Amino acid sequence: MTGFTFNTTPSVRMGAGLFNTLGDVVAPLVQGRVLLVTDAGMIATGFVEKATQSLVKAGLEPVIYDGVLADPPEAVIHAAAELAKTCMGVIGLGGGSSLDVAKLAALLAGSGEDLAAAYGVGQAKGPRLPLILVPTTAGTGSEVTPISIVTTGESEKMGVVSPVLLPDVALLDPELTIGLPALVTAATGIDAMVHAIEAYTSASPNNNPVSRSLALEALRLMGQALETAVSAPDDLQARSDMLLGSMLAGQAFANAPVAAVHALAYPIGGHFKVPHGLSNALVLPHVIRFNTPKAGDDYSVLAAALFPGKSGAFADQLTDLSRRCGVPQTLAEVGIASTDLDLLAHDAMNQNRLLVNNPREVTLADARAIYEAAL
Repeated sequence: MTGFTFNTTPSVRMGAGLFNTLGDVVAPLVQGRVLLVTDAGMIATGFVEKATQSLVKAGLEPVIYDGVLADPPEAVIHAAAELAKTCMGVIGLGGGSSLDVAKLAALLAGSGEDLAAAYGVGQAKGPRLPLILVPTTAGTGSEVTPISIVTTGESEKMGVVSPVLLPDVALLDPELTIGLPALVTAATGIDAMVHAIEAYTSASPNNNPVSRSLALEALRLMGQALETAVSAPDDLQARSDMLLGSMLAGQAFANAPVAAVHALAYPIGGHFKVPHGLSNALVLPHVIRFNTPKAGDDYSVLAAALFPGKSGAFADQLTDLSRRCGVPQTLAEVGIASTDLDLLAHDAMNQNRLLVNNPREVTLADARAIYEAAL
């Protein structure tokens, strides 16, 4: 066994109804003002009001920032960080974008670092403010990853990757995911599956037995639960399994990084504003087919965990699952034309941080061919 490093969130708390204790969770870490980072949609759910009541009851003074946007631009990060400078801690509540913004707000307010200097791997040094993350979707695993993704300029995405971004506490309450729309449930669920698949097959020198074990368990849980969560949105057991599976997949890829699926998905989201989970789902089976000559044995192991007792090529089984869950199947369905493929392929090749982890080398021509197959 080669040496490896495994980092994760030091305290993970999971249980139905646990969100009601948010104030009690935060109070030992933060005194006085605490910033709650979220988006406008969360305001409408009533979750922000419930969080505020719990925080006030615990003697805290909540400050709300609800300006998070999908694929958050730098301006959102800076706005949240300015508010965080007036607070003693940060809470992220929502999907992956809200959690990513909360991480960077806590970093920039706590350290005074410049965002531009923090991009890349290991560039953010900290310290940060105390940080608590509460996911409301089962997809990104951001609550246990040292990664925040930011949209720079018009469409390019860049990442801040550093252990300092891991929160102090991840609070997972499956009741917060009850009733999510079917397409959101499906796309974010497949996104979490991608995290597990790419972590298991990652060419990173830090690919390790802990990540691989977590990835397999994540796929086992989600393979049993995803279609139920899509068709029966109030099924608490399915929602619990999806949330736990997403978290385990997050722990896996936080240490054995993702690869070409994400590299090819980012330009789709950047240029065409396609949600990240759906972008991943659209290219996933085609990247799997491309990688199979190098990673076929690993894919057989993953297929047995995700689709026990079923036969057929892994890519085909993933396509069938996506179709059964009602996810769009082609790039054309989200407004992408053949004339866009050169731009997408060129931008995907800028994601070298991810491409180096792919089990098979991806050239510019390969990237374009994958997009062509997905069209």
